[in-house]
Formats: sequence, structure tokens, C-alpha cells
Amino acid sequence: MSIANNIPFLDLVTPHLELEEELTGVFRQALYTAGFVGGPMVEKFERSFAAFCGTKEAVAVSSGTDALRFALMACGIRAGDVVLTVPHTFIATTEAISQAGALPEFIDIDEQTYNLSVEELRRFLNEKCTRNGLGQLISDRNGRPVTAIVPVHLYGQMADMDPILELGEEFGLCVVEDACQAHGAEYYSRKLNRWMTAGSLGCAAAFSFYPGKNLGACGEAGAAVTNDSEIARKMKMLRDHGQARKYFHDVEGYNGRLDAIQAGILQVKLAHLPEWNAQRCGRAEEYNRLLAECDAVICPFKPSWSRAVYHLYVIRTAGRDALMQHLKSAGIGTGIHYPVPLHMQNAYAWMNHSPADFPVSARVSREIVSLPMFPHLTVEQQVLVVNEIQAFSERAVTEAVSLAQLT
Repeated sequence: MSIANNIPFLDLVTPHLELEEELTGVFRQALYTAGFVGGPMVEKFERSFAAFCGTKEAVAVSSGTDALRFALMACGIRAGDVVLTVPHTFIATTEAISQAGALPEFIDIDEQTYNLSVEELRRFLNEKCTRNGLGQLISDRNGRPVTAIVPVHLYGQMADMDPILELGEEFGLCVVEDACQAHGAEYYSRKLNRWMTAGSLGCAAAFSFYPGKNLGACGEAGAAVTNDSEIARKMKMLRDHGQARKYFHDVEGYNGRLDAIQAGILQVKLAHLPEWNAQRCGRAEEYNRLLAECDAVICPFKPSWSRAVYHLYVIRTAGRDALMQHLKSAGIGTGIHYPVPLHMQNAYAWMNHSPADFPVSARVSREIVSLPMFPHLTVEQQVLVVNEIQAFSERAVTEAVSLAQLT
């Protein structure tokens, strides 16, 4: 069997085998100490991850969804508030908003970055909201107060945070970053005149450590980061049944704690994350080079203010479904992230949106395909992937010409 018959979309086996001894050592430590929930391993990882993100605090929790939910609640989002985010994201973004008691409301994405469109956000705030007698910003759509923005750093590339933060300040909105796909991504703040790490710009930020992420656990895990000690204190209570100390409950909370074994595994992997991210960036550059002459494909856009970490390498093409089938027949794994924008999901049918309400998200969802992307992907494998894409494109052109001649 040739390499072309066995190129997975994602390889989670190789890195774990390389770190097998260190990872099994974490399990042995938990066995020897009976430290399974919380404790020194969790606290050590929190300190390390906060330092990695350039924040003062990190709060380890059971999932990225919990991280975003607790961050929103700790930042003061109340039941019935409106939180603005994008329809082109995984549903966990809006689930966390709803689970915090708020209402998600959508802003379309930028056609190049696939992240929150600053222009659409500005238009919404200026044209689709009004101030009530108390000075609150009210959504004209549902009459609820708008209190927060959740930009999603999709595919490992950061949203344009400077203008988003400026709009947040202008309209009195909290900005909470959904950085669940952006571990180690960087943003050049023109306002601060320096590079900033994902998670360090908003009031708080959420990260997922689902196994397939750039930094993945061997199970479910997440963390929220912040520079505000009071927000961190509230998140720590929320993850642990509302208690600041055992059996003294200041609020009703949740069971959102992180297992110590997962924290220890993440601590081991965190030391390798910069290298793995660099390898992903190298593979992305190689894809860009190999696909440069393929006119049928749009490669990921690279804004000057973003250093992406390529959680996913996502291209666009008009013949997406046929291309995926062609690659599958050649033994090449692919994915779609995401095939149906949230405003068209059954879960949000109550919003009564049409595809035309967010046309960029609707259009992008029909054309995107994620190619194999992981640190141990080889150039030889990439060449085979791109050769198949080019072969498919050439065949499609030939078939189109033949059809035109027949008609």
C-alpha cells in the first residue's frame, strides 16, 4: 500500500507513543499519591499554562465548553443578556452562552479570515441596537440588553482584536475570547505595539484540550485564563460547586473540575507545544507553496497582524464534496469544519433565520474542506495530497470543457 492510500486527517497515535514513558509516569504518580481531582498536578499546570498564555491566572476545568461558560458567568453575564458571536463555529460556543443564561446573537464572518467581521459587528452595534432610558444597549431584534462579544479564533488564527476591543469599550461590552482552537496563536496589537498571545487580550478566554486540539488531553479538559484575579476567583468557585473552601458554598456552582491525570498529561505536552505549533506552521507553508498554482483552490489567508497555529488547514473550492470523495478514494482523510452554520441548525430554528441573514457564513460552509494537518505530517504526504487535488481539478476542467462542447 502506498503512502497515498494511508494519509489520515489527524494522527493522534505518533505523539503519544513518543511521549509514552512521560505520560505513563503521570498515571503512576496519581496511583502512588491518590491525587485524582485537583491538587498539585492541576495547580502546576495552571501556573504553566497561564505563563504560556501571558496571563496572570489560569483555571483548569473539565472542558472547553465549561471554560467559556464559567468565563462568561464570572465576567458578569446575566440571564437574558445578549452575547454576540459568529454562526461559523462549533456549537459549543453558543451552548456555553446559552448555558450561562444568555442569548446568542450572530454577527457574520469576514470572507478572508473566517473570523468575526469587524465591519458587521460595527454595523450591528450602530444600526441594530438602541439605548434605553437607563443607557443600556438593547438589541432591536429581541429587546434584550447586549453585554458581551465572543470572538472565535477559528482554525488557530486570531480574530482582529484591536477594533473588537475598541468597539467593546465604546459600547460597554465585555469581550471574552473563544480560543479553543488557538493555543499559542499570536496577535499583533497596533494599539499596544507588541505581539500578544491568544487569551491575553479579553476580559477572559476559554481553551479546549479535547484530544485533537494543538494541546490535547487524553480525554476531556479545558481551561479559562484571565488577568483579573476576581474573575479567576469566581471561575474557581463555579467549577467546584460554588465553594471557595470545602463545604462553604457562596453560590450554586457546577461540577466542572479537571482530573489531575489530565492536568499531568497536559503539563507533559505543554513543553512540546511550541515545537508542534512550529511544525504545523511549516506544514501550512508547504501546502501554500504546493497549492500556489492550483487556481481552483483558495488557501488560508494570512493577515499581517496574526501568527496562526493551524489547528486546521482549511481550503475553499467550488467542488468541495466531489473533491472530498476523490481524496477519500485515494486514501486521504479530510473534514468539514463546519458544514452547517449555526443560524441554520435545528437547535436554533427558534431564531427564524434564513441562509441570507449571514451570507458569508452560508457561502463558506458550502466550500470549505480541511486537509490533513498534524505536526508529524510529512512533505511527501503533502505532495501526494496536493497531487490528488490537482488531478481532480484538471479532470473537472476537462469535463467542463467537454460538456460545453456538447451543448
